[in-house]
Order: sequence, then structure tokens, then C-alpha cells
Amino acid sequence: MISIFAAVLIDAFVGDPYWFPHPVRLLGRYIKAFEKLIRPIANTPASLRIAGILLTLTTVLLAFGSTYLILQLVKGISLIFYYILNVLFMYTCLAARCLSSEAMKIYKELLKGDIAAARKQTSMIVGRDTDVLGEKEVTRAVVETVAENSSDGVIAPLIYMAIGGAPLAMAYKAINTLDSMVGYKNDKYLHFGWCSARLDDLVNFIPARLTAVLMAVAALFMNFDALGSFNTFLKDGKNHSSPNSGFPEAAAAGALGIELGGTNLYFGRAVYKPTIGQNKRPIEKQDIKSTILLMFGAYALTLIIIGIINFISG
Repeated sequence: MISIFAAVLIDAFVGDPYWFPHPVRLLGRYIKAFEKLIRPIANTPASLRIAGILLTLTTVLLAFGSTYLILQLVKGISLIFYYILNVLFMYTCLAARCLSSEAMKIYKELLKGDIAAARKQTSMIVGRDTDVLGEKEVTRAVVETVAENSSDGVIAPLIYMAIGGAPLAMAYKAINTLDSMVGYKNDKYLHFGWCSARLDDLVNFIPARLTAVLMAVAALFMNFDALGSFNTFLKDGKNHSSPNSGFPEAAAAGALGIELGGTNLYFGRAVYKPTIGQNKRPIEKQDIKSTILLMFGAYALTLIIIGIINFISG
């Protein structure tokens, strides 16, 4: 628990500076290298699926195994250094500070009325086209991203590190990284990224729903609509192409009384997503800050729950 809280504090004060040699970047390089090597060989749907399964297994095993082995080797040399390294590994799995910082950059640009700068900043954290987005569309994109990533960037890694320490948390981040790089349903990755996408769906099944519940509870203490949050994630949580992402998005939408989803452009192609929540009022830039508050509220509740479980279990 001391290691977990230390990792949380480092993330809160330091975030994810660009100069830091983040393990996820190393995993990303491995994924790119593997794909570049295997593409000339795997050129049929069946061979691409086999290659994708191999990529998923090797990436996850590399993340888990290397973290575990490094910690064990260091433990035999110095227990103090072991705990320091363990905390650093855990810290790299959390993205609360980074997520909130990137969202607030966009919020500040919207406050200044610089829609071009807001679009540019938004393009760094979303997959959709941002060139023609207005203020409300930019705000919706940011709210959806913060809500969705509250689960896979904050709550889920915290849960997995509580269960299996830094190695399991790093394995989770490897799965998450795989999904973000190859888990697309387009022609290029439909077969190659199939295994990565399905595994990501599996490991996020419980964390996404738990995040939605915790957001609704957090709404109760933050003067948002807690009942609306509960009702919306139960009613609209499945209104998403992802089996998991819709739940935290629905919890945030219900808490704020806004509507998410709708039509977005991806690589120039219009993609319609079912709406989530009720349009009780127009979405506004202040909703970005409100969603960040909900994320941190769910984050704090998760830490409290983990602490209680740890205390009870001794």
C-alpha cells in the first residue's frame, strides 16, 4: 500500500514528462518493430490473426516478465533500491496527472477563444478528425476522452497493481498499448489486431463498470446528479462500439446532464455512434473541468477501497 500511494503521489506531482524514459514507449517500439518484421510474411487473414496472437502474447509476457525479473534481481542486491524501482514502475502505469493536464490545456485554449489551438491540442488525445470541430464538438471530444480514460488510464492500472503489483500493472499497460496501436477495426488491423482488441475488452470489463459506479458515487459528493449518473450508465452504458468505454462515458454524461456520442469524422469518414445521456442542457467548456473532477473522485474512492481491503486482509 505504501508503494501504491507513493506511486500515486509521484504521478500527481510529476505526471509524465517527455524526457522520462517511459516503459510504454519501449513497448510501442517493440510493437512497431514486430509489425514491420511480420507484415511481409503474414499476408492472409489467417496468418495475420496468428501473427497478432503472437504479438499479443510476446508483448504482454515481455512487459510482465521483464518487470518481474528486474525487480527480483534488484531485490537480491538492495531492498531499498527494490522498493524505489517498484514505485517507479507503478508510477509509470498511472496517467491521472497527464490526462488532466492535457484536457486542461484544451480548456484554457477554449477560454481564450482560440479554437484553432484547441483543435490542435485535441488532436493529440483523440483519434477523430479535429480540423472542423467547433467549441461544443471539441468539448464533447475531451469529455468523452477523459471519461473513457478514467478507466483504462487511472482506475484499471490501480486495480491491477493492487492485485499483482508492478508486474501485473505493467502487463495491463502492455495490453492497453497494444489496443491503442493495433486494435482497430479497419482493413489494416481487423485481423492483425483482433487478439489485442479482444484481450483489452476482457481485462477492462470489470474496471470500466467499477469506474462508472465510482463516478456516480463521486457525483454525490460533488454536487452533480448522482442518481442521473447511475441511471444513465445502466441505461446507456452499452451505447458504444466498445463493450467497456460507454460505461464511464455514460456515468459522466448522466452526472453532468449532457449528451455524448453522435457523429464523428475518422480519416475523413463519418462514423455515427449512438448517443449517451440526456440533452438536459447544451454541453459547455466547463464540463471538461467537471469530468476531471469526477475522474479524481473515482480515483480517490478506489484508493480508499484498496486501503480498506488491505487493512482488513492484514
